[in-house]
Amino acid sequence: MKSCVFLAALLLTVWTAVRAETVTHLFRQLTACQTNGTLPEDDYELDDDELFHIDFDKKEAIQRLPDFAKYWSPPEGAPARAETDRQVCTHNVAGFARCHEYPPEEQVPPRAAVYPENQLELGKPNTLICFITGFHPAAIKVTWTKNTLPVTEGVSLTQYYSNKDFTLQMFSYLSFTPELGDVYSCQVQHSALPERLTTFWEPDVQTDSDVGETVFCAVGLTLGLLGVAVGTFFLIKGNKCN
Repeated sequence: MKSCVFLAALLLTVWTAVRAETVTHLFRQLTACQTNGTLPEDDYELDDDELFHIDFDKKEAIQRLPDFAKYWSPPEGAPARAETDRQVCTHNVAGFARCHEYPPEEQVPPRAAVYPENQLELGKPNTLICFITGFHPAAIKVTWTKNTLPVTEGVSLTQYYSNKDFTLQMFSYLSFTPELGDVYSCQVQHSALPERLTTFWEPDVQTDSDVGETVFCAVGLTLGLLGVAVGTFFLIKGNKCN
């Protein structure tokens, strides 16, 4: 056992007086530490969305959605509490491993999907999203390629997020400008995979020529069906006359 993940969940019930209805929200804290050199994590989530996480290098809380900063901010002292959680996590990893005679970690391979953030327009800047989910343990490596060549510029990676089954998920982003003929791939390396998991993506944008070809084919098909119908009509009329 080389890693440990603690999940603290709190159900928040909100009552709305105007509509007289009850709404239940799920607040979760994810504290993770590993002995393989991977940085620890302290993440706070509400209804499966991240509120903020702790940057242990900068010793500060980083909000996932900066636009909400003017309405809400992380509680004071959050970095200090996260450091305490990290020390407790590290201590418990050693204790649990010794207690259970150092069992091997459960290995669950990740799944990946790639899709653009916004509607595609050739030549217009966009963002490719690689969604990786369902994996354990947390150690994972995500890389991008464009036309088989490695890409590092414009790449970012989120924190780990927790799934309900205690596996993990994360997102990797690639800023790009879509052009016809380009092929991108998101490559994932994980201890539960027998080989690198590669998911390909390429722009699929209908051009003016494609539209013309589609209209031409549709008109041709319509005329063909009309010819068959007319021929069938006269055939039936001829049989009646005979």
